[in-house]
Amino acid sequence: MPLSGIRVIDLTRILSGPFCTMMLGDMGAEIIKIEPPDEGDPLRGQGVIKNGLSWYFTSVNRNKKSLTLNLYTKEGKGILASLIRKSDVVVANFRPGVMDKMGFGYSYLKMLKPDIIYCEITGFGVDGPYKDRPAFDFTIQAMSGLMSLNGKEGEEPMRVGIPISDQIAGLYAAYGIVTALFHRARTGQGQEVQTSLMDGLISFFSFMSSNFLASGQLPVRTGNDHPIVAPYGIFRATDGDLAIAPSNDKVYEKLITALELNHLKDHPDFATNDQRMINREKINAIIQQKIGTQSRAFWVDYLNQSGVPCSIIMNLSEVFKDPQVLHQEMLLEIEHPGHGLVKMTGFPLKLGSTKSKVRLPAPKLGEHTVEILKDLGLDGEAVKSLKEKGTI
Repeated sequence: MPLSGIRVIDLTRILSGPFCTMMLGDMGAEIIKIEPPDEGDPLRGQGVIKNGLSWYFTSVNRNKKSLTLNLYTKEGKGILASLIRKSDVVVANFRPGVMDKMGFGYSYLKMLKPDIIYCEITGFGVDGPYKDRPAFDFTIQAMSGLMSLNGKEGEEPMRVGIPISDQIAGLYAAYGIVTALFHRARTGQGQEVQTSLMDGLISFFSFMSSNFLASGQLPVRTGNDHPIVAPYGIFRATDGDLAIAPSNDKVYEKLITALELNHLKDHPDFATNDQRMINREKINAIIQQKIGTQSRAFWVDYLNQSGVPCSIIMNLSEVFKDPQVLHQEMLLEIEHPGHGLVKMTGFPLKLGSTKSKVRLPAPKLGEHTVEILKDLGLDGEAVKSLKEKGTI
């Protein structure tokens, strides 16, 4: 697999870091997840617990080994140092300064392994006025400006319904690590990789940020209508709602041709996108009148064949039964010993000749502790002693 032979020491918990290391594990890296001996990653106790297992935890911790280690003990720190000497990457998502207080800042990591790659995921960055603030997806969505872009004008700002800042930061962290590995392969040099929930989220603002920076005008929240394109949004068929997305003039022309509204092409109120934005309510009403004459299934088939993006608004039950989703293997069923089959989302990244796969289900707490310690050269008595001391 692409990352076979790469060992990653995973000091992360909750979501952003585990999401990052899962992606590396999906591509073949050996992920050693280090957890506190008593409770482990807090995510083990969150979400729906089924047959004694958090499916939320399993969804971001496949393809990993679990080593329990008390990093407040001298022995625990010694074991971590030994592991780092035999590893390629260290990933952490503590607040800035925590790794230094533990004695494992980047300067020490480089002493242990000069070509080590160290990735740190934080809320706001490793320095700056907010570096010590606690960070949570909801507050990051608020502070980044994302919530100011969602919802309808005149109503309260809205968050995105998933912890998007954590997962974007995890994506950037994985991207940064792979980039640093490529650089090391060419130069022999390791380096520090940094990303944050705040920075990652802001980087995704696309036309919202570019338009504001160019004009100085704050965007108006438009709900399901597109902020810079019209018509574009939700329309009601005879049996439910549709999302219709004519994203430019060419697709708009395909839409009005398909709807037999060709007389609108030269209408002064609708001839350009700027005019359609001014007269959005008018054009929406005309299109709604047509869409309201047929079923969702009719329009999904007819409009897509006409070159106009159109979809029903599916709930998760519909999503995970959808033939395209199933064909793309975005629903996996993985056997977890002692817990039965666990369903989870699949691999969004596909490589043609080196496919991602689930080599290991999400580990039980400390499942691989003995295996990893023996690989470091510790015998049975040494392992027993560590357990008696509470180090593992």
